Amino acid sequence: MTASRKTSLLCPNCRRLISRDEPTCPYCGIRTPGVWWKNHGFLGLFHDPDLFLTWLTGLNIALFVLSLILHPSGMTMGMSPFGFLSPDNRSLLLLGATGTVPIEALHRWWSLISASYLHGSLLHLIFNLIALRQIGPLVIQEYGLARMFSIYTLGGISGFLLSYLVGVPFTIGASAAVCALIGAALYYGKSRGGSYGQQVYHQIGGWAISIFVFGLLVPGINNWAHGGGMAAGLLCGVLLGYQENRRELFSHRLLGGACAAATILVLLWGVTTSVIYRFF
Repeated sequence: MTASRKTSLLCPNCRRLISRDEPTCPYCGIRTPGVWWKNHGFLGLFHDPDLFLTWLTGLNIALFVLSLILHPSGMTMGMSPFGFLSPDNRSLLLLGATGTVPIEALHRWWSLISASYLHGSLLHLIFNLIALRQIGPLVIQEYGLARMFSIYTLGGISGFLLSYLVGVPFTIGASAAVCALIGAALYYGKSRGGSYGQQVYHQIGGWAISIFVFGLLVPGINNWAHGGGMAAGLLCGVLLGYQENRRELFSHRLLGGACAAATILVLLWGVTTSVIYRFF
């Protein structure tokens, strides 16, 4: 006896159980919800927030480890916590650090994406991952996973683009993308209002002030990328909307899928070319 074809599925937009043969979802109105590509591939990545954040965290850790392996002789242990386990700049350049040097000398515009996944020391990595794990779930809850990743990606690109335009020669780190999440959360809290909105606004405002003060006190911090990322995140919040005023649409998932595809392709290119150049 052969298994019968499934007659129901979760709508790829609103995630409610519907018939596979529905011409439109009766809950959100998306057309042809049973089409396979709306539930699979890059558009199907945004289903499990915890798993997604785990993979995003793991990706940052994996690239940090690889940056140490590519040129172990150039790795520095550092006399201070800020310099402990610092990858060689040659490794970071190969993997996709950005700035005026990589972009103007090597024409690596793709580094505007890859730089968000590279870090200059163990403490740099830990700080950014803590911020991501603290702020990411809130933005996912209020914007949805697809919009969160779009904000994260576009905010990182915008922050590094601004720092390139003002002449920062060499820069890396997830902080520009994390600052975009902060900007989106600030917009949400202020726009929503009420006791909950004010609570979010003040809590995330504390993160924004801390990053600003940290950038003033610690040398080598790319404050242009932080500011550009935060401004881009706020703008994305305005344009994309949040769950309470604009529920997640298929177009949001399409944008998130495009950001995921671009990120994967860029990182694969950076890793592959780095390994080939270094070891072959």
